[in-house]
Amino acid sequence: MTVTVAIVGRPNVGKSTLFNRLVGRKIALVDDTPGVTRDRREAEGRIADLTFRILDTAGYEDVKDGSLEDRMRQQTELAIREADVILFMIDARAGVVPLDQRFAQVLRKAGKDVHLVGNKAESGAAEAGLVEAFKLGFGEAIALSAEHGLGLSELYSIVSAAIDKAAAEAEAKAGDIADLDALPEVDVDITEDMLEGEGDEATLRWNPKRFLNVAIVGRPNAGKSTLINRMVGEERVLVGPEAGITRDSILVPWEWDGRVINLVDTAGIRRRSRVTEKLEKLAVGDSLRSIQYAEVVVLMLDATIPFEKQDLALADLVEREGRALVIALNKWDLIEDKNETLKVLREECDRLLPQLRGVPLVTLSGLTGKNIDKLMDAIFKIERSWNAHVSTARLNRWLAGMVEGHPPPAVSGRRLKLRYMTQAKTRPPSFILFASRPDVLPTSYQRYLVNGLREAFDIKGTPIRLWVRAGGNNPYDDKTKRRLG
Repeated sequence: MTVTVAIVGRPNVGKSTLFNRLVGRKIALVDDTPGVTRDRREAEGRIADLTFRILDTAGYEDVKDGSLEDRMRQQTELAIREADVILFMIDARAGVVPLDQRFAQVLRKAGKDVHLVGNKAESGAAEAGLVEAFKLGFGEAIALSAEHGLGLSELYSIVSAAIDKAAAEAEAKAGDIADLDALPEVDVDITEDMLEGEGDEATLRWNPKRFLNVAIVGRPNAGKSTLINRMVGEERVLVGPEAGITRDSILVPWEWDGRVINLVDTAGIRRRSRVTEKLEKLAVGDSLRSIQYAEVVVLMLDATIPFEKQDLALADLVEREGRALVIALNKWDLIEDKNETLKVLREECDRLLPQLRGVPLVTLSGLTGKNIDKLMDAIFKIERSWNAHVSTARLNRWLAGMVEGHPPPAVSGRRLKLRYMTQAKTRPPSFILFASRPDVLPTSYQRYLVNGLREAFDIKGTPIRLWVRAGGNNPYDDKTKRRLG
């Protein structure tokens, strides 16, 4: 049994610091500047042996004018409605300020299990603020230091009690079923992927479908957050006309076709020379880390101004990180001559990104949700290519045909011999080629082999690694068999 714990409060009281402390790693951006957090972020929290769902929220601003601060307030109120336990955080050194009092009124109306937390209480300067906190009407404040880990034992007691209460309620509901024999029988269709073994020896096994991490990246205002909200069917992340709203990389679990997709919304990435503010540097760094931890990266382009220099730099970064890539042309509803534009963009893509020849190019509209199904088809297809495995026998038959059709050039009057090839790993597909003189094999010939691999084994659009090594005997060669025998 688990519960949901939300950390709320006005800006700059230390909510994200406590969130990182409970999660056990720094996944929320933290800075002295007020208002760093804008979206609500969720993760698995842990205190000793307890695990629970933890929500980080934007600092509460009492505005209702349709502005960015207003939309941030709405996200915080959504977190309050979702939570079982609310940790209402104040700055113990600053004491109670008018915005704390206004927020306390909002929390009393919510009717939730609220606990007052006085953060930054590691010094004697916080004592007066902790006493003053009584007037908020939530009893004695817990003295806490999120930065130093003080006061976590009190939080343990709060979460433990909430989990026990949730378990008791669940047990009471289960006890309402008087006669289990009266329940209807459920027919389950047994499919082949549920079985282990063959024939009469086959046994049923549990075969869960693994989740897929998908990061959505791109320049500011390309429509990343709008697309995610449309995909999940709710205003999960902040959107608006302002560029650069998203700062943290927000993970949003979503289910499509029976599979859990971890969508990661990221901050817009501009050219390094244009990034001067500290907060933007932190946000861009968080986005780049999201690429490293993703399996599939969706590069969002504005279809009205596609393939800017920064777009190409991001695609090249994804290739160097070895991630599977899908290019999404957003705002396609604004394009008039769609067929001709798509043809031109396909040619541009192959010309500008030869290292990712055949990368999926999907047109869509994040605002209307058109072609989201095509985007997901492209994501699953490129994932299969990214996980492609080719048997050694097939590889070497293919290699023999490639060498016969176009032999490697002689270097310094000496012929190059390509002896043997095998696949070392997947994710991305990586191959080892054994040659007589690997250091002089031309890069152009290596490209010839890589492009041949893409075509022959249908692994287009995904990064391919080819390592050339010295020596190696082909176990499928008759002479090698006789010598080893």
